[in-house]
Amino acid sequence: MEFFKNVPVVKYEGKDSANPMAFRYYNPEEEIAGKTMREHLKFAMSYWHTLCAEGTDMFGRGTMDKSFGGQTPMDVYKNKAYAAFELMDKLSIDYFCFHDRDIAPEGETLAECNANLDVIVDLMEGLMKERGKKLLWGTANCFNHPRYMNGAGTSPDADVFAYAAAQIKKAIEVTIRLGGSGYVYWGGREGYETLLNTDMGKELDNLGFLLKLTSQYGRSIGFKGDYYIEPKPKEPTKHQYDFDAATVIGFLQKYNLTEDFKLNVEANHATLAGHTFQHELAVARVNGAFGSIDANQGDLQLGWDTDQFPTNVYETTLCMLEVLKAGGFTNGGLNFDAKTRRASWTPEDIAYSYIAGMDGFALGLRMADKILKDGRLDAFVDKRYESYKTGIGKKIAERTATIEELEAYILAKGDVETTASGRQEYLENIFNAVLFS
Repeated sequence: MEFFKNVPVVKYEGKDSANPMAFRYYNPEEEIAGKTMREHLKFAMSYWHTLCAEGTDMFGRGTMDKSFGGQTPMDVYKNKAYAAFELMDKLSIDYFCFHDRDIAPEGETLAECNANLDVIVDLMEGLMKERGKKLLWGTANCFNHPRYMNGAGTSPDADVFAYAAAQIKKAIEVTIRLGGSGYVYWGGREGYETLLNTDMGKELDNLGFLLKLTSQYGRSIGFKGDYYIEPKPKEPTKHQYDFDAATVIGFLQKYNLTEDFKLNVEANHATLAGHTFQHELAVARVNGAFGSIDANQGDLQLGWDTDQFPTNVYETTLCMLEVLKAGGFTNGGLNFDAKTRRASWTPEDIAYSYIAGMDGFALGLRMADKILKDGRLDAFVDKRYESYKTGIGKKIAERTATIEELEAYILAKGDVETTASGRQEYLENIFNAVLFS
């Protein structure tokens, strides 16, 4: 059965192509900065938005049928798997990501859930070998079921904590079986609505213990990849404990998790936290915590997670600048945590959306490479901090200066003034000139 009948195998046709089912900028085997575009970008399909999301919102029912012709719950999820691999083939996507409850029907008990998972994982394992696809990362959906209304690792109910630990255990086992190079902890409801009913210290301690317990279990059974935490400031809870990159890094340091954990940074979450996407990536990079990316964009006029496909080339360029500065992806990649708009309800719209997002990031990669090769931005930054290369600045940079020495130096000089203009507008003009040359 063919599920995307009107979607052909999408190929690269160049920037002048008028074919809506073609890539204009993503040429998978083209080499840029020493790697193919395929290797640089490591595109992944998100199972939840692509195969499960039906266009529902808080004001309306679904506008899309994602049963894929299945008549029973198990048949529906088997067909989702066949549809997923067909779409990845047609779009030249090598990786996919999923939550445990995306890929198999939920049972009445954890034992039933696990049994359903095993059936679908058998199928997916065969499809992966047949189609040459890889799992970028797996995760557990510990936020959708009513039992998690108060959180999972941060729930006030010990039974819920225990259930979450058992569910995560199984999800890690499935991730290992399918060869995943990462495992994400997405704290969907790990936060609070009001401090009037919350013991923040206990909740944070319990969450740290849950991460330590389950991640160590994964290592004990052979998981070699990265564990990720995905920062998000709010929604569904008013305040999430994984608010932004800096908050997460502080949490990891407090609970001695930095050796195993990195960050999975999402563009829309960055803007909801009041930051730029580039800022969150830079914070992760300079703290040695850069891991993977959820590629999307938000609507800055809305205060919630819209998960739109990324088409803002300024944003994708600044993102890929950070990725290149970080040395590229290791175990991570670009997962399209993005969904078609509610009114874009046809199977073809899914393909158009992925093409737009993939071309958006391919163009961002091309532009980031041009900016680095141009060199003027890096040269400006280097010159701006040149006072740390000689004299007292060199001693500061080498951490050999004493407080007494710094005091004596300034007393001898009498007064100082900065000589380094930021020249933001000048640099923004260079950025535009490189992009549109």
